[in-house]
Amino acid sequence: MTDNISQSELKECIENTGKAFEEFKNTYNGKIQELEKKGSVDPLVDEKLKKIEGTLDSLEDFNQKATKIAMEQKKVGDKVDNLEVMLKRPSNNFSTKQIDEKAVAYEKYLRKGADSLDDMEVKTLTVSNDTGGGYLAPPEYVREIIKKVTEMSPVRAVARVRSTTQRSIQIPSRTGVFSANWVSEIGTRSETTGLTYGLEEIQAHELYALVDISQADVEDPVFDMESELSSEFATQFAVAEGTSFISGTAQGQPEGILTNSGIGSTAGGNDTFTIDNLLTLYGDLKSDYARNGTFMFNRGTLSFIRKLNTGDGGSYVFQSGFSLQTGVPNTILGQPYVEAADMPSVGNGTVPVIFGDFSRGYTIVDRINLSILRDPFTQAASGSIRFLARKRVGGQVVMSEAIRKLTLT
Repeated sequence: MTDNISQSELKECIENTGKAFEEFKNTYNGKIQELEKKGSVDPLVDEKLKKIEGTLDSLEDFNQKATKIAMEQKKVGDKVDNLEVMLKRPSNNFSTKQIDEKAVAYEKYLRKGADSLDDMEVKTLTVSNDTGGGYLAPPEYVREIIKKVTEMSPVRAVARVRSTTQRSIQIPSRTGVFSANWVSEIGTRSETTGLTYGLEEIQAHELYALVDISQADVEDPVFDMESELSSEFATQFAVAEGTSFISGTAQGQPEGILTNSGIGSTAGGNDTFTIDNLLTLYGDLKSDYARNGTFMFNRGTLSFIRKLNTGDGGSYVFQSGFSLQTGVPNTILGQPYVEAADMPSVGNGTVPVIFGDFSRGYTIVDRINLSILRDPFTQAASGSIRFLARKRVGGQVVMSEAIRKLTLT
């Protein structure tokens, strides 16, 4: 594993996940049996299940991190470390004269009483009044910005990623094959036709963001606003491209996996799916792709899959601690899985699960990585600095048979 995840941390996570899932299975099986016997379930059972699922969800973040790291190491090695944000030293913008004055007055008052304050007004010093003592008890300024969690797609971690210096890349592809024929020793041999080739072209599309910040806000704040803005650009660009890799229209943006019409579909239920549907999805993919296959779905679908079992306390498709050697704690039908927040949820007419060898089926092309232009001139008259960020990236399904969808009717 990397420095980010030690072997001991991984082992502890796997053990805790295994224990929690065993408890989940026993409780869930008991719930099913109670429903069959009594037709109802003690509300405490549902509360217990929710609590266990909360534990599994908290451990799932670690599992997803381990899964993505393992896949990235397999393809391109360790990722580049994120740049650290440089924080400026906060400055004291108010005069210390009043503070010194009140401090001296307070000291004299404690030592000699009210007569020592001379002409100064005698007041009780309180933190609720700045000049009456509030300056002596300043609040603590925490140099950390509170941010909501930003969910990003894992497609880049599992797909094939290429860099280019051109506006697009072209990849030759075999579109047809010939068939070998049997012939006798002196039989006539005719040409075997059918071998054809095509060309896949992946365009690099442009992402941009434009933000104006006042000159004073760049110069004066506690935070290094340029570094903070760079970090925010990177995050939001990752969100945007991740969404397009799943459901992009291919018009001025990457083609989404769910958008490609060539990807085969396995039918699920009316508004749900079963173990049999997942097994069929797995079996519908060619063996060579399935061996290197990865399931992809969102967090809600994972919760649904955890409950799928063969009945009567039988086997579950979710397995905890299945492959410690590879560093991937949890699997579905023995295969790794990744969470993609942009995937649809389980429901009528949706595609909640896709499975395939994404490294062979989907290619991402990076033309220009995140580039930030600092423009102090355009908005100079209004006292602002303009920051224009842009990135050129493309994505496309290049081998549709390597990926398959589970479609609910």
